[in-house]
Amino acid sequence: MLGPVILAASRSDKMRRFISAAPGTKQVVDRFIAGESVDQVVPVVRDAADKGLEVTLDVVGEDITTPEQAAAARDAYLELVGRLKELGLGARAEMSVKLSMFGQSLPSPATALGGGPSGSAPEFPGGHDLALANVRPVVEAAAAIGTTVTLDAEDHTTLDSMFAIHEELRKDFPQTGCVIQSYLFRTEADARRLAAAGSRVRLVKGAYKEPASVAYQSKPEIDKAYVRILKTLMQGEGYPMIGSHDPRLIAIGQELARQAGRKLDEYEFQMLYGIRSEEHVRLAAEGHRMRVYTAYGTDWYGYFMRRLAEKPANLLFFGRSVLTRG
Repeated sequence: MLGPVILAASRSDKMRRFISAAPGTKQVVDRFIAGESVDQVVPVVRDAADKGLEVTLDVVGEDITTPEQAAAARDAYLELVGRLKELGLGARAEMSVKLSMFGQSLPSPATALGGGPSGSAPEFPGGHDLALANVRPVVEAAAAIGTTVTLDAEDHTTLDSMFAIHEELRKDFPQTGCVIQSYLFRTEADARRLAAAGSRVRLVKGAYKEPASVAYQSKPEIDKAYVRILKTLMQGEGYPMIGSHDPRLIAIGQELARQAGRKLDEYEFQMLYGIRSEEHVRLAAEGHRMRVYTAYGTDWYGYFMRRLAEKPANLLFFGRSVLTRG
């Protein structure tokens, strides 16, 4: 029951200040966040490559309130692509982006000025076009160094926009991936649509606070949906990316891949940096493609709180760190 409370706190400025000032916070944040700058994350990418792992890099930060901040987020990713190119690491690292960081949630100019049709809602969020304009050069730059970008899923109100941007980007960059979340009722239909040749789809359980009208609320229901959706992806013609730390779901994923006749390079596992690191290495040693979702940057709060909400052990780890340092 703590998960929804923590997710609500992830949007609280008061809790942000409290958590940031807590004496044990840095110790725990360092477990989940690989660093604050490109220079700090590059050794993590090199270390992963030495262990036979791949990474997907996420510049953390979602609370974008101005177009200038959205442009700065775009530039942070372009800087990352530039460094990966310089170091020859493009083949080992892709990128994950949240479209809210690129301005998706910003109001349209007409809305901001009080204009627009009375009583009508736009088809997509006001910042839809801005997000597309900002993410396109990142996807283009990634393709130029032999890698790609995956669009992260956020709360359910943003998904129609995200899928539309994904479809638009795939016209020129068909390797662009997207994320779907098993706790949403809509996802089984989304998976059937996305399980097509050339698609890259990461399946996760979901880490946002969603109402019972759109999402399963119990872990057993979410897990059952995960298995149904993963079966659809495995039986399809795309490239499934299994985003889970759950040993049972990992074993089911291996079995579904076997039943679908997939080779080891025709799907991959993805796990978060700092969680079950030994399992990352074990799966890679068995010949599986194993990608580590690696976040870095200074605006870590929202990402950090969702990691606490996902697993009680993370919260206990944080609590022990605070008490010890206190």
